[in-house]
Formats: sequence, structure tokens, C-alpha cells
Amino acid sequence: MPVANQPSPDIIDTLRLVRTEGVGPITYRRLIGRYGTASAALAALPSLTRAGGRVKLPNTPSVAEASEEMARVAALGGQYLFIGTPDYPPLMALLDDAPPCLMVLGDAALLHRPAIAVVGGRNASANGQRLAEILAGDLAASLVVISGLARGIDAAAHKGALRCGKTIAAIAGGLDVPYPPGHEELQHLIARSGAVVTESPPGTVPQARHFPRRNRIIAGLALGVVVIEAAPRSGSLITAGIAQDLGREVFAVPGSPQDPRSRGANDLLRQGAIMTESAADVLSNLPSLAHDSFDQPIVRTASVMGAATSENRQPAGNDSGPEVREAVLALLGPTPTAVDDLLRRCQFSAAAVMAVLLELELAGGVDTLPGNRVALSQSPASPLFSTDAHV
Repeated sequence: MPVANQPSPDIIDTLRLVRTEGVGPITYRRLIGRYGTASAALAALPSLTRAGGRVKLPNTPSVAEASEEMARVAALGGQYLFIGTPDYPPLMALLDDAPPCLMVLGDAALLHRPAIAVVGGRNASANGQRLAEILAGDLAASLVVISGLARGIDAAAHKGALRCGKTIAAIAGGLDVPYPPGHEELQHLIARSGAVVTESPPGTVPQARHFPRRNRIIAGLALGVVVIEAAPRSGSLITAGIAQDLGREVFAVPGSPQDPRSRGANDLLRQGAIMTESAADVLSNLPSLAHDSFDQPIVRTASVMGAATSENRQPAGNDSGPEVREAVLALLGPTPTAVDDLLRRCQFSAAAVMAVLLELELAGGVDTLPGNRVALSQSPASPLFSTDAHV
């Protein structure tokens, strides 16, 4: 949805909630599920964080600060896509930790089209880059090609797709911070002919912690991931692992066993990835690319996951007491626990347990993790942290 010159109060409050300290993607969805609107969730934050054991309230951007951010994105020619709205990419909405909002430069409609990710190592060989460029170009005739704008395989994939079709670059930093240095022109070309997408606010300089989040955007938008020349600890393998967890297809191009740059891709093949030598190997192993069969069921699912409805909204007044909090904490530890398992083992109602988890998340006492799991926070800033708190 394009950002208007004067965004509505609802949109401003949504962005304020997204940018609130301690409100990650999963917590955001739980807050909307419980309170229905961002405005109501913001009003409840002080009591929730105090109930979770935190004295200092989380930092929440003001209306002016949120408006200023939206004006910066609009000045770049970008737009926001908020989860729970028709413009939000449907495949992305299926992630447990789907970004509450994305910022896009270029053609945001591409995020709704069937897509394939082509990723690989930064220190790629000339042959690997040439193969990535050819493969991405061939795939772009039928699919949108997604990659991460990194050096090596990613850049080659974008260049190949630009010559033959459309491509999406998922980046780790803000839309106004091209990265890596030297890829400013490539990012500009992609924004003009395809799309550049991020969840980081403008002005964000990429740091190491941002790249795994970028990788989940790549995997989340794609029907499958093709890996070319990935070393054993390559970030490309993180992208492939996320895709596998999501039930998306994983493809790998075999490489020489004597080349360490191919070990990661060869390991994927040993684990059951589809061996890929041409675009035909990818296209023949993807779901139907017919638009109707691809789009409609996913859009319905996304609307349920992204916003509260009368069927799934939890009563805001069903607050928890100290006995519920004590019981929940007794069942948690530093090892991640499935929320479903926690609900089964706790004698209190699901609504009361979820209310406690929300309070603890906002207070920084509990970490929320993909796969609908939670764990006690190990941060010294946690209100629950002590030398014997997690023994």
C-alpha cells in the first residue's frame, strides 16, 4: 500500500508498535491477536510490561517519529506492506516470524508472483558466477528470481534475471543504505526494473545480526531455493534450511569435491536436495505455477495469520494472576519449549498462559523463537536473570 502524504492514525500506530522495543514479529502478532488493533495494543503495553516484571517501560516511537520514518521511505519512492493487508506477500505471511511490515522500492506486485531464490557464496568462482547468471536468466522467463544482493553468486543471479525478466533483492539494511559497497548501481537497476525489499527502517547500516533475518525474507518469498557454491558455514545454507523448514523445495548445483566452496551445496545433495544442472530441473519440481492455484489459498491463510478476527481474538480482559506466571516460569528454561507443549502441561487456561507469555516477552524475560517456541531469556537485562535463575 503506498504511503500517503498524511498516513492514517491506524497506520502510524501500527508502525509505532512494530518499532517498539521488545516487540518482535511473533510478539507483534500475539498483541494484535489479543487486542485487535495496534492502538489498543499500545495502550496496553505499560500494564503488560509491568506485569511481566519490568520496571522501565519499553521505548516506543512517538507519532512524530513514526511519521518522519514514513516520510523518509516515501521520499525514496518506497512503500510499506503491513501483514494482514491484501498487499502483503502471501507466501511470506505463512512464516511464524513473518515481518510485521516490509518496505519496498520498485514493483511490489512482484512479491505476489511465483518466485525462486538463487543464492550462493560471496567468494564464488568464475564458473559458479557464470552458471548462476545463466540459470537465473533461464528461470526468469517463468519465475521471479530472488537473491540477497551479496557479491558473488547473488549478484550474478540478479544480473542474469535482469536481462531476461524480473528480480527481487532482499537486503539487510535500510532502503537508503546500499550494501555492499560497489553495488549501488545494481540496487538502483533492480529497484527500477524489479523490486528491493527489507524489514529494516531507513538509515539502518547492515550488521551481522541483520543477515539471517534477510535470509528468511529470501526463503519466505520463494517457492524454492537453489544453492550454488556454498561453503559449509555459508549464509546460503541458512536460507536453504529455512526453506526446508517451511516445506519449500531445496535445489543444489553439484560442485567439485576438491573445491571447499562447493562443500555446502554437495552436503545439501547428500541430505536430499534436488540435483540441479538447468532451469528444467527446477521448474519440473515446483508446485503448479498457475496464478489461481498459487495465489488464492495463500491469501486466505495470510489474512487469518496477520490480523485478529472475531474468531481468533483473545479477550483483552482475561488477564493472568501471579499463580499463572509462577506456573509458566516453572515449566520454562533456557532450552526452547514448544508453546503447544507448555499449554498441555500447564493447568491454567490457554488464554491465561498466553497472556503471561505476552507479558514476559514484552518485559524481556522470555525469548520467542521460530517454530512457536519460547525460552527463558539469557540476557543480563532480563528481569528474571540471576546467577541461579536458569540452573
